[in-house]
Amino acid sequence: MKKKRILIIEDEESIAELEKDYLEMNGFLVDIETDGSRGLEKSRDDLYDLYILDLMLPGIDGFSICQSIREHSDKPVLIVSAKKDDIDKIKGLGLGADDYVTKPFSPGELVARVRAHLGRYETLTGKKEENHMVEIRGLKIDKTARRVYVDEEEKILTTKEFDLLTFLAENPNHVYSKDELFRKIWGMDSVGEIATVTVHIKKIREKIEKDNSNPQYIETIWGVGYRFKI
Repeated sequence: MKKKRILIIEDEESIAELEKDYLEMNGFLVDIETDGSRGLEKSRDDLYDLYILDLMLPGIDGFSICQSIREHSDKPVLIVSAKKDDIDKIKGLGLGADDYVTKPFSPGELVARVRAHLGRYETLTGKKEENHMVEIRGLKIDKTARRVYVDEEEKILTTKEFDLLTFLAENPNHVYSKDELFRKIWGMDSVGEIATVTVHIKKIREKIEKDNSNPQYIETIWGVGYRFKI
């Protein structure tokens, strides 16, 4: 299944990168523009499935970009802004935005809203696609239904086990340290120890590997971290 492309137009780079990280962890392809004028130009290519706009931007403001997008595209537009006044929300929605999220926001909530609007768009336009599957040597990960199969036998994984396995499988042959995996899966603000990564890897192996002493999927790179072998 083709990955959905998202354009973020946001001049606060830390916020833009946070949004990008969470969206990419959930299987989206993401581009960032920090200047309103450049973002407007890129939006005109109509290469994206959804747009995330800030309102206060250098070059040209988010209201104008939203209005321009609506002149040539019906793709979902989400405004993410520090402007909390009702008049700004009314104006944004009146110009055709599908949603309005105020800062600060939960990255998980933003991802959920993105999924909801893409799903609604597909339903309304008749473009509903099949489940997003990752298949590697007998291992099948159904990202849409959040189910895992090994040689057609379903394996029951916890939420974090599923997220960790999926992230590694979608980024094969790349070595990630425990610290990197902890930040990617549990988040920058999570409270816990990176040792939990080792525990979760062990549990995943017990469920998907035929021989834990000789893993076929998740390799340990001693002194560095873990790598999904493909």
